[in-house]
Amino acid sequence: MKNITVIGSGTMGNGIAHTFAQFGFNVNLVDINEQALQKAMATITKNLDRQVSKGVLTEEAKQSTLKNITTFTDLTAGAAQSDLVVEAASENLEVKLKIFKQLDGICQPETILASNTSSISITQIAAVTNRADKVIGMHFMNPVPVMKLVEVIKGYNTSASVLQTIMELSQKLGKIPVEVNDYPGFVANKILMPMINEAIITLYEGVAGVQEIDTVMKLGMAHPMGPLQLADFIGLDVCLNILRVLQDGFGNPKYAPCPLLVNMVTAGHLGAKSGKGFYDYSGGGKDLVVANQFKK
Repeated sequence: MKNITVIGSGTMGNGIAHTFAQFGFNVNLVDINEQALQKAMATITKNLDRQVSKGVLTEEAKQSTLKNITTFTDLTAGAAQSDLVVEAASENLEVKLKIFKQLDGICQPETILASNTSSISITQIAAVTNRADKVIGMHFMNPVPVMKLVEVIKGYNTSASVLQTIMELSQKLGKIPVEVNDYPGFVANKILMPMINEAIITLYEGVAGVQEIDTVMKLGMAHPMGPLQLADFIGLDVCLNILRVLQDGFGNPKYAPCPLLVNMVTAGHLGAKSGKGFYDYSGGGKDLVVANQFKK
């Protein structure tokens, strides 16, 4: 396996492309938006520069990594000859189903199709293809070049050989793969999202403020980042989507998103990527300032 296609050039997509390219794979990065691709390459270059400054990479390795990435706005041109396609598009079921249906008609019969979904059923995604045995989940963590974990999600029809291939491939990327069965939220988000939601409910009910909640979890539970800051980092819209997947998938009211989260997403306060969430990032996020609406 040498030729990799990554679909989607956002935070996760460019991180996945960066990681594969750094480990010597030929990467086609695909996005329908040329400006998004240019932004992604600028981000990858910036992150590589950071690795060079920290002594993680040499300048030669940085240049080699960049040469390993080719950008495309055409899905057929970018995916037709790949050994593995990793989809990292929007966390939206309809979007993913459309992409996988297209990929099934574009890619070679032996090509493995993976999704970086953080919550959506791999079995459901695989059902729109004629290669359900070759569809699998590769849930990378953000930031991808740094975080070691890959949740490898086995759909109902994913073959044992494909599972083994992806487990071994993840290790070649310097990652630690963990096999997980296909249920809503998998492991990471089935545990994480209810905790984040409960932190938002705690704020909503007036038990404590933003910084107080995050400080309790950082100092009391040894979390490197408080749940509200983490929600901002993930994206409040993504958190909301995942909670709705959990609620629909399990039919349990404990996964119902807090009304405060719903309102914030509706208002466009999505966290770090929009400039405001529980914290205000207008200053670049270097000095965390609680957003105005949460100040006591």
